[in-house]
Amino acid sequence: MRGSLKAYKSVAVDSQKNVASPYKVVQMLLAGVLERLAKARAAAEQNDIARRGELVGSAISIISELQGALDRDAGGDIAANLDNIYDYAVRELLLANAENDGNRIETVSRLIREIKEAWDAIPPEQQALPE
Repeated sequence: MRGSLKAYKSVAVDSQKNVASPYKVVQMLLAGVLERLAKARAAAEQNDIARRGELVGSAISIISELQGALDRDAGGDIAANLDNIYDYAVRELLLANAENDGNRIETVSRLIREIKEAWDAIPPEQQALPE
């Protein structure tokens, strides 16, 4: 049953990505990173090494996707700063995983939360891509 629920959630997210705006997709990805980091921190506290590694790896994959999607030409300094933050976040998560360090996971969570809050604050009329 658990596998079926997981598969259903995966299909639901994939379906949303197919109809969601690029703004909404980034919003969903940032929320996904935060969810995985919260669970990874709990796994670190419970010394569940396998689960922590799986969740940290998943968070790193999403962050890498966000980093790869940055438009460095159009994004200017903001894109460059996000690129640096994402790079830092990945390095911190790799260390957090190697050292079972929940504090490093929390540090990355705070950074991603700040990015998400800024992203969520973008007014609706500015969420569409320029034509």
